[in-house]
Amino acid sequence: MTNELEFVVASVVIGGGATVVMDLWLLLLRRGLGARTLDYAMLGRCLGHVRRGTFVHANIAKAQPIRGELVIGWCAHYAIGIAFAALLLLISGPDWARSPSLTPAIAIGLATVAAPLFVLQPAMGAGIAASKTPNPNAARLRSVLTHAVYGLGLYASGRLWAAFLR
Repeated sequence: MTNELEFVVASVVIGGGATVVMDLWLLLLRRGLGARTLDYAMLGRCLGHVRRGTFVHANIAKAQPIRGELVIGWCAHYAIGIAFAALLLLISGPDWARSPSLTPAIAIGLATVAAPLFVLQPAMGAGIAASKTPNPNAARLRSVLTHAVYGLGLYASGRLWAAFLR
């Protein structure tokens, strides 16, 4: 396998695996604790409106629905997870995928919390760092924990990938 192909496959496997771990965490929060988590249809709706030139909404739930928004949202969610894994491999180097360590994975996971806090939440009408939500501190904590779990997922998926390579 070429270095480029290995990079792409590792990014997909590690990023996809980490995103699955994050989704299992969110399922636990939703079903086990009754917490509100992101509806990926709303992510798809937000992205669908970007194509139409609207980048910020007062309330994404009240915005006009977009055809296929749920599929768009889920595909974007996984594409973003894979892109962040690629970022981890770019920063840590390709050898990280052969011998993963926890610190870079957690660091990338925590750094990725900037995306929802400073891009997605404002775009969807929740304000910067969920400032317009009923309980901003709870939303912020949930975001940080979710992205820390994503970082753990990067590490766990990296370990599985490294074991596969052996």
